[in-house]
This record gives sequence, structure tokens and C-alpha cells, in this order.
Amino acid sequence: MNIWIQIVTVVATSIVELWAAIPLGFAFGLHPVLIGTACAVGSILAAAIVIFFGKSLREWLQRRMNRGQKRGGRLTRIWEKYGVAGLGFLSPLITGAPLGAAIGIAMGAKPVKLFVWMTVGIVAWSAILTGAVAMGMLTLNG
Repeated sequence: MNIWIQIVTVVATSIVELWAAIPLGFAFGLHPVLIGTACAVGSILAAAIVIFFGKSLREWLQRRMNRGQKRGGRLTRIWEKYGVAGLGFLSPLITGAPLGAAIGIAMGAKPVKLFVWMTVGIVAWSAILTGAVAMGMLTLNG
């Protein structure tokens, strides 16, 4: 398979789920740096689409979250404790970038600040997870 098709496939997979894209990149035999970069690009793209272009989704989520805030739900407590930085850093690992971005917008995060923190989290977790898989493969093969 052409390397460019493999890279595009990894990027497209990471738009949906970072956890699935990393093993896919290794299955294709791509270099770990390339895998981490492609995964980060796809997840950042997904977060940007939700944050900056998902206006109707944002409005629907904000209405829904505003109802939930009146009851003091779990998301409200998490948001109050960790804020946009915590959500942006942890959501790529826990919920995935698109859902994390949607939750952040619904909770009232400023789009640019959320995008910056989502990018930090995506790059960090792409590097950490890709590195962990690479080290695991070296251990198994070595």
C-alpha cells in the first residue's frame, strides 16, 4: 500500500479515535514519529471542526448543558474543578478529541482557549501513547 494512503488512513482514523489510529499506524509499519504526528494532526482537525465549525452542535449542547447545570451534574462538577485546561488536556485520552471539544464548548469555554488546550493535550497524548506502543514493541521484539 502506498505510504501516503497509509498516512491519510491514520489521520482519518485519528479524527474518529486516537486510540485506534496508533495501533493502525504500527500495523502499517510506519515510523513512530510519523504515527504520532499523523494522529495528532487528525485529532486536532477533529477538535477544530467541532470547536469552530459545529455551530448547531454547540448550540444544542449548550442548551442541554444549561439544563444539566441547574441540577449540578457530574460534568458541571468536573468543569468547576479542572476548567478548560484540565478538560483540554485530559479529554483526548478519556473521551476523544471531538467529544471533549463538544463538552468544552457546551460548558462555555472560549473557543480559542479550548483549542489551544485541546492541542496541548492531543500532542502530549499522541506522543505518550505512540512512545508507549513503540517501547512495548521493542520489548516484545528485542
